[in-house]
Parts: sequence; structure tokens; C-alpha cells
Amino acid sequence: MWRVNPQKTALLVIDMQNDFVLEGYPMEVPMARRRIPRMQEAVAECRAAGIPVVYTRHILLDTFNVSPLETAYNPALLSAGMRKGSFGSEVIDDLKPGSDDVVIVKHRYDAFHNTQLENVLTSISGLRQVDTVIIIGTLTEVCCDSTARGAYMRDFKVAFVSDATGALSDEAQTATEKTIGTFFGRVLSTGELVAEIREGREGGAE
Repeated sequence: MWRVNPQKTALLVIDMQNDFVLEGYPMEVPMARRRIPRMQEAVAECRAAGIPVVYTRHILLDTFNVSPLETAYNPALLSAGMRKGSFGSEVIDDLKPGSDDVVIVKHRYDAFHNTQLENVLTSISGLRQVDTVIIIGTLTEVCCDSTARGAYMRDFKVAFVSDATGALSDEAQTATEKTIGTFFGRVLSTGELVAEIREGREGGAE
């Protein structure tokens, strides 16, 4: 089984926006809020290791319905949530992107769908040097899961961080981890991720 090699890895921070995280906001995910410290730990470790950090922001529009099936299944999104230019659409202060980080805007659950993400990953550390993505953020069972599958379909190794992703329920978290770990990648805790990154920095990763 492969291990995380920091020289060939990028971190994806999925949709940690105010509307998903802050109490009382339209798409609130309490588990994502509780797991912010583990996400901060993962981001800090990746930055220290020189691993590129890429954020995604899920954006809906008031001018037209850019994601009609999403709003059909969740009609509340027709009038509120992740609106372009709003405070709610911004990444939370506790995980603000740095000046060297990349921010990808998406309109579908899978962060690869009709975005620049694949182009970024194939060039950010040199031509086709990144072959692994670490996934943290929310929702575990929706955008994190969809992006993990999208990465797998493009032949990226997936490191899915169990205690740095947030679902709407414990059952959804557990089910997603089981599926990802069985078919699409490896499921690691933040502690396990950090250990592998540090091992890789010392020249042990393959």
C-alpha cells in the first residue's frame, strides 16, 4: 500500500465556508465545526512540508439557477446559501486561504467537474508531479466523497482524513469512510497523516 509522499501530494480543503460551518447558517454542519482543530492541524502540517493547499468554494447564483438538480433536491437553496459575493460563501476565518494557496470555485459536488482543479494539480508542483490528494472539509458524504471519487477516476491516490471531514451524521461519516477505504483510497486520521508526511520529509516515502 502506498504512503503519503509530501513531494507528490496536494491538500484539498473542501467547502469550509461560513454557510456550511457557522451556527444558524443555511447549510450548517455541526460536525465540520467541531473538527476545525484537526483541519487546522492538517493544513499547518502540509504548509510546513511544502505541500500545496487548494481550497474549494461551492457557489450558487441569484442571476440564474446554476445547479438546478441540486436545488430541486434541496429547494431551500433556491433562496439562500453559498451565494456569490456573500459572507456565507467565504471560507471561514479559522481556515482562511493564504496568499500562496489556490481557491477553486465550483458549482457541482465534485470539485473536478468543469473547474480548473485538474489543471492546477498537474502543474502546481511541476508537470504531473502531484499524484496524491489529501481530502479534508465538508460535507463528508457529498462534496468530499464526490471529489475523492473524481480524483480516483483521474488516477490520483486519495488520502481521506477521517477526523478532519464533517458529515451530517455519524452514520453518514462511517458509511463514507467504509466506501472510500474499500474502493477509492485510504482513510487516515490526522495523526496518521501527520506521521506519514513527517516520514516522507525525512526521505522515507515512496
